[in-house]
Amino acid sequence: MVVINLSNISAGTRAMGRRGMKLAAISALAMASAACSTAYDSGMTTTAAAPSSAIDYVGWDGYLGGGDSSQYSALDQINRSNVSQLEVAWTYATGEGQPPIFSPTVGGGRMYVQNGQGQIVALDPATGSELWVSSLEGRGAGSRGVNYWESEDGSEGRLIVLNGGMLRAIDAATGQVITSFGNNGGVDLRDALADDVAMPGNPLMTNNPGRIYKNTVIMSLPAGAYDYASSPADVQAYDVITGELKWVFHSVPREGEFGYDTWPAEDHEKFGGVHNWSESTIDVENGIMFVPFGTARYDFYGGNREGDNLFANSLVAINAETGERIWHFQIVHHDLWDFDLPVAPKLMTITKDGQDIPIVIQATKHGYVFAFNRLTGEPIWPIEEVAVPASDVEGEHASPTQPVPTWPEPFMRLSFTEDDINPYLPEADQEALRNSLRNEWRNDGIFTPPSERGSISHPGHNGGANWGNVAVDPVNQRLYVVSRELPLLLKINKDNRESALAAMPNAQEDNVPWRWPVNFMLQSNGMVAIKPPFSNLTAYDMNTGERIFHIPNGEILTLEEQGITGVGAQAPRSGPIATAGGLLFVNTASDRAFRARDAATGEVLWEHRFDAATEGVPAVYEVNGRQYITVPVGGVGHFLGGLGLPEPGESRYVTFALPAGN
Repeated sequence: MVVINLSNISAGTRAMGRRGMKLAAISALAMASAACSTAYDSGMTTTAAAPSSAIDYVGWDGYLGGGDSSQYSALDQINRSNVSQLEVAWTYATGEGQPPIFSPTVGGGRMYVQNGQGQIVALDPATGSELWVSSLEGRGAGSRGVNYWESEDGSEGRLIVLNGGMLRAIDAATGQVITSFGNNGGVDLRDALADDVAMPGNPLMTNNPGRIYKNTVIMSLPAGAYDYASSPADVQAYDVITGELKWVFHSVPREGEFGYDTWPAEDHEKFGGVHNWSESTIDVENGIMFVPFGTARYDFYGGNREGDNLFANSLVAINAETGERIWHFQIVHHDLWDFDLPVAPKLMTITKDGQDIPIVIQATKHGYVFAFNRLTGEPIWPIEEVAVPASDVEGEHASPTQPVPTWPEPFMRLSFTEDDINPYLPEADQEALRNSLRNEWRNDGIFTPPSERGSISHPGHNGGANWGNVAVDPVNQRLYVVSRELPLLLKINKDNRESALAAMPNAQEDNVPWRWPVNFMLQSNGMVAIKPPFSNLTAYDMNTGERIFHIPNGEILTLEEQGITGVGAQAPRSGPIATAGGLLFVNTASDRAFRARDAATGEVLWEHRFDAATEGVPAVYEVNGRQYITVPVGGVGHFLGGLGLPEPGESRYVTFALPAGN
C-alpha cells in the first residue's frame, strides 16, 4: 500500500474487440497511458479558461443540464424577489407504467421526457403538448435522462440513447431511429469488449446516459451482472454520426496498461465490475472526461481479488479525444462496502491562496467531499491515509488504510450507535436494535468490513450522496449536497454451491465465494433505523471549504400529521438545481414537496405539494423570454413503501413559471 501523502497514489493491451471491430488505429493509446506514473502527472499543457467561456449554463441540452453536470442555470427571471408567485404552467401525464425519474432535456425547440412505458416523448416546452413518441422496441431507454446533439449549422439534432443494449441515434425532430447509425440503426455495446473477458449473455443496459463531446458520444458500460462472474465495465467512445468506435478505456486494466498489477494475475481477464453506473462529466474547456468508477465484483467480498483493484472506486480523468488516462485518484481501496462513486464530478474555478484554480469535486456515498485540481489531480486540501479495521472473514485482504480528506467537513454523520436509534420506531424495534448493537454486530466506523456476525455500514451503499444529489453554483463557487442517512447490516455467508465456485475468478480451496443477503434495516413501520435528520442539505463555499449551511432536507408526511417536523425526508432520490436568481430548487418524495430555497441561507421561499412523490432532477429553461422549471412527479418513492403514505396521484411532469406577462 502506497501512502497518498499529497504526492503519490497507489497504483498497480488493448485487445481487439470481438466480431471484427477495428481498433488497430487506436491500440497504442492504452499503452501510452502507462507512461503517466503518478496520479498528478497530467502531461497536459492546457490552461483553464474562465468558468463560463465554453460551458452553456443557459441551455438544458443534457442530463443534469448538460455535459458539465453542473445542475446550474444562469437564468434569473425567477429569483428571490418573485419566486413566491410561481404557478403551474402545464402538466404532461406519462400514463400507466413506471413513475418518471427521467430528467427532462431541452434542445432543438423540444423537450424530451419519458412516459410510463419507457419511451422517449417530445413535448412543446412552452405548452407541454405532445409532438412525437418514439417507437423503440423493448426497453425504450435508460430511466434517468438523455443527451441532445446538434450539428454545427443547426440543421440536424439527434438524441443518442441506449435501447435494449443497443446504442441508437434518434432523429430529434421526428423520434425515428436513424438507420445509418451503426449496423442498421444500432451498436451492440458488447461488440467492443475484449474476446477473453466474461462475456455477458444479455444485452448491456444502464441508466447512465453517457456524455456527448463534440461529435463523440462516450458511454460507460454496466457491469453485466451482479455477481462474481461479471464483465469489466469499459468506457467506449463512438462517432455520433456513424456509430463507429473511436476508443476504449479499460476499467479493469489489461496486461501492459497502467494499474494491471493492482489485480491478481490469475484469472485476470475474468474480473469484472468497476462500472460507472451513475453519471459522468465533460470538461469542454480542457477536453477531459471525468469518470467516477464503481466497485469491483463481488461488491462485499474481495478475497479472490487481492490488491487495490484499479480503477475501482477511482475518479479518472480521461482525454476525451483519445481515451488516454490523464490522472486518477482511488477514493476507496479494495472496496468491500459497495462504496462506488455515484455522483457526477462537479467543475468550477476557485480562488485559493490568491490563485485561480480549476477544480473537480467528487462527493461520495460515505459522506466525504474530495476536491482536486482538475488538470493535474493534485488535492486542493490534504488527503490522509487513515488506518481502518481489519477483516475477520476467512480469506479476505482488506486494505489497512483508506483515503480521508482533511477538509471540507463531511456532509453527514459517519457512525450509527445506540444513541442514534430512531425514536419514532416502535419500542420493540428500538430494543432489538439496542441489543444487537451492544452484543452482536461489529460497529467500528464507516470502514468496518463485512463479517459473518454482521457489521454496521453507515453511511451504507444507499446512503450519503447518490445520483443527481449534487449541484454547483460556478459563479459563487458553491457546492450543494443532498444526502441521506440509511444504515445497513452487512452479514455475509459462505456460498458453497459448485456453480458459485465455478463463477468466481481466482477461486482457491481456501478462498470461496461469500454473499450478502440484502438488509437495509428498514423497521416495522417502514422507517430507517437511525434518528433524524434522515436527509440533509449542505452548502459549501469551495474557495475555503467552509460549510455555509447544513440543514434538514424535507419532511415525512406521516410524521407531519403528528406535528413532528424538521426531520428531513427519508431516502430522497432527487436533485437540487441552483440558479443565477439566487435560488436552490429541491424536490423530496416522502413529503411530496418541491421547494425553492434562498441559495445563500437555505431558507424556504416557496413550496408546492404534490399528490405523489417527486424524484429525479428538474430542468430549468427558457422559451420566448419566459423561464420555466419542470419536475417529474409520480409513485410512492424509493424506500418509502412501508410508511403508509397516501395512494399517489397520476404520474406526470409538472412545469412552473411566473404568471404570464410578469
